Amino acid sequence: MGVVKGGKPFDSCNATHERILETALGLFSTRGYLGATTREIARQAGIAEVTLFRHFPSKVKLLEEAITRYSMLPSLRAFVPKALAMPYEEALTAMAEILLDTLVQLKDWLRIMHAEVQRSPEKLLGIYHTFLDELFEVIASYFRELQKTGSIGSFDPELGARVFHAMFYCFFNIEEVLLRKQYRPTDREKAVREFVRMFVHGTGGIGRTDYARAS
Repeated sequence: MGVVKGGKPFDSCNATHERILETALGLFSTRGYLGATTREIARQAGIAEVTLFRHFPSKVKLLEEAITRYSMLPSLRAFVPKALAMPYEEALTAMAEILLDTLVQLKDWLRIMHAEVQRSPEKLLGIYHTFLDELFEVIASYFRELQKTGSIGSFDPELGARVFHAMFYCFFNIEEVLLRKQYRPTDREKAVREFVRMFVHGTGGIGRTDYARAS
């Protein structure tokens, strides 16, 4: 279809695409990936199911794009170039806030997703861990750039990314999913500050164990 009248058909196509993604994420968050059918996603998006499949050839592809679009990946990717110009501790604090803000926003979906990965690993394991690989790589790329300039110590960047993510995912899981905040709330700002400080002390110094030699 050609673009006419200022690109309206193209804009309409984009709007439909976005509406499908938003509707899918909402249903995935309440019914899970396995429980949300393409027929129901299309119905709630106000389109025919065949239209949904014109945008997404399968429910798997719909889930993959929803994860990429609404996860912390776009924000972190955009932030890394800025982070490289910031003090190490300040940049890590900002990255931690991006992680936590997004995790809280996606809390309902994550809770269901984890249960579904256990029930149907053959359908979801690859999708979930492909996303995690991309997330770890974005964080690791930041560490690699700093290591090139000698700004931080020598360690495995991917394992460092996993440790950094794990600290804040664990905090989110305990506070938001296991509801510790209703039992004995923890000041988030203080927790982020302390976690980042410990991470900086463990990775920021020059002259610590050289990963390349140790491995």
